[in-house]
Amino acid sequence: MTGNEETKAKIEKAALAEFMDKGFANASLRQIVKNAGLTTGAFYKYYSTKESLFAALVEPYANKIYSIYDVTLQNFQTLTSEEQQKAMTRVSTDSISEMLDYIYEHYDNFKLLLCKADGTPFTSFIHNLVEKETDSTLRFIEDMRNSGTNIPRLDKDFVHMVSSGMFSAMFEIVAHDMEKSKAVERVKMLKKFYTGGWEKLFGISF
Repeated sequence: MTGNEETKAKIEKAALAEFMDKGFANASLRQIVKNAGLTTGAFYKYYSTKESLFAALVEPYANKIYSIYDVTLQNFQTLTSEEQQKAMTRVSTDSISEMLDYIYEHYDNFKLLLCKADGTPFTSFIHNLVEKETDSTLRFIEDMRNSGTNIPRLDKDFVHMVSSGMFSAMFEIVAHDMEKSKAVERVKMLKKFYTGGWEKLFGISF
């Protein structure tokens, strides 16, 4: 590790502790600089603002979750409607498992993202996932109907409500600091709950 990399690591370690303790809004940049053992001038060689420092600790991780979702959706959309119905449970299970593994590999970063981000643009993280889920669900409904499967149309606001409930509940695992093994089991139960609801609404089985 070079000198610059070591200094950057010190800054990020001090920032993680300060943000975790006080949240973004109340965190002191002066305290972060002091705890990193730097002068203010030295700090600004690496980060221009408190906002950019916080972003460095959460944005790459948020983007990875978005990427997992987007790749899953892209692969799912290559399937026929019949294949999509048969593969729904497997695909969603694999995607959620990959997300959970990644979250627990980078737990502190997700704790910041989900619980300490007030005052930053990153409070929209769950909302962004909900929007993706809403759009993909509406597309699935239209694809199924166009293929001749008579399932009801659902309005966007309702689908958004259901998607919001699912993702908000899923990320309770971080808000409540669940051990990974418990989180995995509870998310499995949550998925069964929502799958059963969709099957009831659509009148089909996944």
